[in-house]
Amino acid sequence: MTLMTRPIPACAALLALALSLPAAAQLKLPGAGASPGAPAAGGAAPAASAPKAAAASGTEEKEKAGQLAAAGWLTLLDRRDWGTAWETSASMFRNAVPLANWMEGAPKARADFGALVDRAPATVAYKDRLERMPPGDYVTVIFVSKFEKRGEVQELVTTVREPDGRWRVTGYSTR
Repeated sequence: MTLMTRPIPACAALLALALSLPAAAQLKLPGAGASPGAPAAGGAAPAASAPKAAAASGTEEKEKAGQLAAAGWLTLLDRRDWGTAWETSASMFRNAVPLANWMEGAPKARADFGALVDRAPATVAYKDRLERMPPGDYVTVIFVSKFEKRGEVQELVTTVREPDGRWRVTGYSTR
């Protein structure tokens, strides 16, 4: 189920992409690999390890920022603050889903959920390209959520870093 009142191919593509990635490809496990600062064979770390470490750190920071934006936006849905959720979403979301459609469709789509009982991120994945989307910084988070009336639901939220540097939601669906 999506909260958009008309089908948007980009959202379907985001969902398909996120669900097709193996869990190991989506999650960056802390502490995976060699310990930082451990010398390589021969006594010195190779010169290429510093850029790789910086890139990994940058990806982790992006994933954290995107996840935080997604969780905050979901809180607006939980509070039934539909207008603020739409206003704080990414410009490409607002361009694809007119406010009137959102204000009519979002409450109907969430009506049978009931109150939030629990929510936890299951996977977080950073990508700089998504199918049918312009190049950019995207973080897709799949939350496993439990609701009073609906039980367990997977919420897929995709965020994008906009030109002002802020992360905003550009896609949302449930299953």
